[in-house]
Amino acid sequence: MPAGNLIQYAHDRGITTLTLDSPANRNALSRALVGELTERLRRADKDSEVRAVVLGHTGTTFCAGADLRDPPDPDALVGLLRQIVELGKPVVARVDGHVRAGGLGLVGACDIAAASATSSFAFTEVRIGVAPAVISMPLLPRVDPRAVARYYLTGERFDAAEAARTGLVTVAGPQGRAVDDVLAPVLDGLRRSSPQALAETKKLLTVKVLQAFDRDAPALTALSERLFGSSQAHEGMTAFLERRDPAWVL
Repeated sequence: MPAGNLIQYAHDRGITTLTLDSPANRNALSRALVGELTERLRRADKDSEVRAVVLGHTGTTFCAGADLRDPPDPDALVGLLRQIVELGKPVVARVDGHVRAGGLGLVGACDIAAASATSSFAFTEVRIGVAPAVISMPLLPRVDPRAVARYYLTGERFDAAEAARTGLVTVAGPQGRAVDDVLAPVLDGLRRSSPQALAETKKLLTVKVLQAFDRDAPALTALSERLFGSSQAHEGMTAFLERRDPAWVL
């Protein structure tokens, strides 16, 4: 399977690794990246040699959220997140850097997520005039409600240990330990598990998340479109690109 422009592909003993490789925009969710990742996941789902998928990244940023210069269609982002949740194989996030905004939706959609101690996380949507709308579908059923309220509303940055405490990630590595060392027993366990059992067990685990997609996708897609088209979002995104505070900062 040849490598694409934005997603690196590798396969080893049943584990397919899809690596976000768009360093120019910190692996942001552009239309092209969302489309290519969607296609790569579709192929992995159909491949009987694939036991599980690892979603990783190049550079110091796992995913910076939506590409503000070339944002994906909200329906396409909903489709990608749901595809990860519904995939017939476990999907494991390998985080060794920064995760922001929509990138946390990718992490939340994965079945298992491991992060290095140096990783950091932030729901930055509120700081550019929008809300973490679409990504709420995989996140709210899985993350501690009090923690998600704080970080959604403030846009504060938090570390890997806090991400693990709140349920955003499964495990955070200790200082000085590589994320691949943390992932090793997880991948070993997946390799030892029956493909049929993995698929059926995943269905048990994702019932509430898929219920959220069935119930909320139309309303949250509409909310996302409305907010991104607002004057406050225009000011927030312009300020971000110009590296200044938006007008509402006190």
